[in-house]
Amino acid sequence: MSQRYFIQLSYRGTAYHGWQFQPNGISVQEVLEQKLSMILKERIAIVGSGRTDAGVHAEQQFAHFDSEQPIALTDLMIHALNCMLPPDIAIQSIFPVDPESHARFSATTRYYQYRIRKQKSPFLDFLVYVFRPELDIAAMNEAAGLLLKHTDFESFSKVRTKVSHFRCVIHRAEWIVENDQLVFHIKANRFLYGMVRTLVGTMLEIGQGRMTTAEFERILLAKDRRQAGRSAPASGLFLVEVGYPAEVFRKKMMNGEQ
Repeated sequence: MSQRYFIQLSYRGTAYHGWQFQPNGISVQEVLEQKLSMILKERIAIVGSGRTDAGVHAEQQFAHFDSEQPIALTDLMIHALNCMLPPDIAIQSIFPVDPESHARFSATTRYYQYRIRKQKSPFLDFLVYVFRPELDIAAMNEAAGLLLKHTDFESFSKVRTKVSHFRCVIHRAEWIVENDQLVFHIKANRFLYGMVRTLVGTMLEIGQGRMTTAEFERILLAKDRRQAGRSAPASGLFLVEVGYPAEVFRKKMMNGEQ
């Protein structure tokens, strides 16, 4: 009988065509499956909590896989796997879960941050969006507050997206100045393909005085992607947290892991 395992990992997405397998470029999923299959000496297929676009980063991502053999989950094993992986992908932990736990369908929340700087930094190359115009942050936060009142975000989803519906429940949406960065925080039960970057790009229009919050709400209600602004670049977007019910981590806690 196979055992299901969860992986907690992080990655810098600059060099990858997103999380999910792509016919035209390397993905995080592909690299991770290759290295896991090598170290475990069996064909491993992994399922992520969700897909990130090309160039998008993850400070916390989860995935699961099933193994036909028991795995000795030691620090040495994790270290060996990290040595096999490229430097822009890192495994934090691997732990057993119940068979019904699912990296995607068991997740209850996803939390993203979009990070903007006015000046280029040699230490943050491709990790922020350098955007110089002055912004009305109060107006942008007024627009962000509207997201909490709506649930249909078709206007901010990429076209030809294969989903059964466009409903998302937003738990948090706000712009905060943090040190030398302007950061958009957004947390929801789910996100549509390209949704966060399109929201950011549209709210930057508001920040520059090119759009009012009333116009922003009309875009929300229009359910038409053509009404929204351009997508912000992938470089500034981070998946920072994936939330699960406590029972998903039951076996991890039983083994004394934190």
